[in-house]
Amino acid sequence: MITFITVVNLSSIDLNLLHVLAVALEERSATRAARRLGVTQPAVSNALARARDLLDDPLLVRDGRGLSPTPAAQAILPELAAAMHKLRSVLEPRRPFDPRSSTRELTLACADNSQLADVPPLAAALAREMPLARLRVVSIDALMAAGGLSADGIDMAIGLRRRQPGVRVAPLYEDPIAAVVRRDHPAVGKRLTRSAFARLAFIDVHLALGRPGAGHAFVEHALRARGLVRRIGLVVPGFSAAAMAAAGTDLVALMPLRVARALASNLPVRIVEQPVQDLRIDMWLVWHERTHEDPAAAHLRKLIVQTLRAPDRPAAG
Repeated sequence: MITFITVVNLSSIDLNLLHVLAVALEERSATRAARRLGVTQPAVSNALARARDLLDDPLLVRDGRGLSPTPAAQAILPELAAAMHKLRSVLEPRRPFDPRSSTRELTLACADNSQLADVPPLAAALAREMPLARLRVVSIDALMAAGGLSADGIDMAIGLRRRQPGVRVAPLYEDPIAAVVRRDHPAVGKRLTRSAFARLAFIDVHLALGRPGAGHAFVEHALRARGLVRRIGLVVPGFSAAAMAAAGTDLVALMPLRVARALASNLPVRIVEQPVQDLRIDMWLVWHERTHEDPAAAHLRKLIVQTLRAPDRPAAG
């Protein structure tokens, strides 16, 4: 655990070291951190070396693919990121927010179903309303590795509702679960019957750090409640990989209808009804209290809701 000597003299600490450390911990790469900070990679490495001396911990160690945070670094990242965000909010000049002139980079976390189905219309809306801003889309893995929405670096997420302290939500849409099979599948007609469901093997999707997430658990519970058990023949980390695998095999993939439609328009697969007709996932816009008053983030949230919310969804959740 990182500890300071009894009394910390803040005047002797270069706060830029903590900023570099926070970005490096989020990016897990000195090169990517340098690009994000607008400095050279040696400058980042030098700052990390000084931060290691300051905190008396290795902080980031090489793991063959990049840099991995030590347990102590993982423990301080949420508080460090929140402190950097607070400091920026104090130092940045207070002026009216103009979405058309804003050059902010805003970060949205979502799984590949939203990346494929929701990001394209959202990018078009952003180009119209915030033409100079930049939207950075990251995976759910990146959200979890960063320490969640409470940590600096990710402004909001699209996904399932999160019941956590300090987290706000807004409903977007309901997405029915459909089955995807190859176009000439010999055992599936217009719908996937219960008998075919029992005979065929399925492609499972583990979106979060290679493990089943909350949406997966919801679907599995609903299927089992109706006496349906999937026999898994393949596990992949995303719905696009699942659809591509289904296109070349007799395997069946279950996925949200919005992403199924996007994939079926580009791959030799077709969408068929699955036996549980009322099986659907509620999708939400999720953000943390720390970004709630940020004008740029608030404007992006407004765009997301205007672009993606179904007409029959309530205005608050």
